[in-house]
Amino acid sequence: MIIEEQGKALFGDSHTLSTDDIHEYSYEFLELFVMWLQSGAKMGQRGPEFRALEQFFTNFARQIQARGGSLDIFVRYVQALQRVLIEELEESDEYTFEQSREVLLVLARLFNQLVLDVFHIYLEVKEQTIKAQQEELKHTSTPITEIWDGVLTLPIIGTLDSSRTMTVMENLLSRIEKERAKVVVLDVTGVMAIDSQVSHHLIQMVRAVGLMGAKAILTGIRPEIARAITSLNIDLSMVSTRATLSEGLKEAFELLGIEVSQASHLV
Repeated sequence: MIIEEQGKALFGDSHTLSTDDIHEYSYEFLELFVMWLQSGAKMGQRGPEFRALEQFFTNFARQIQARGGSLDIFVRYVQALQRVLIEELEESDEYTFEQSREVLLVLARLFNQLVLDVFHIYLEVKEQTIKAQQEELKHTSTPITEIWDGVLTLPIIGTLDSSRTMTVMENLLSRIEKERAKVVVLDVTGVMAIDSQVSHHLIQMVRAVGLMGAKAILTGIRPEIARAITSLNIDLSMVSTRATLSEGLKEAFELLGIEVSQASHLV
């Protein structure tokens, strides 16, 4: 069967579908397509036969995507189906010229609509994947660690937007309450750039820490970040800042009256 051969040519090398899968999908498509033609439905009438074809391609597209196939492969397969059907109609003696012309027009519109529908499916799945990854990143990219009784550290990596700030803040305030923390060291070494939005979110977090009765120390202020903060006229006078995380931890220990000394080595 020509349609099955086209499927093997497209999907065989990519290992997206097995030979049995291609065989089953090809026969199912032909069966549904013949049922649609025999129904006598005109273009624009989305009867049960047409909806069955739509559902077939929707399921087909989702199966390809679930196995790592691309939209490009699917579109090429649909184009191959269309080309085979057109060639078969041109060689057939069962239809008059007008009938063949009408069927060809219907075919073109049908496949264009199906490709558009499947494109929307791919976009929808892609958006869902991106949202899931963003949600996972929000919960895993800001580990809060208790490094000493009463001292929490929070390394901030990447960009702070409103959504991520709310998630981080909720987790941080919850940990402050749970651990009865007195000092929180916010390290921004992993923040590549500071703009007005990021600085606003940082100040929000510092204020929230203060409302919980804890002291916030901001560390990891590099020269370029210091210049950016200065150019934005951001007032950080109420925030204790240190250049490095170690300096911030040293201040945290001093605030709690903890003396840290270098261990002596016996020779």
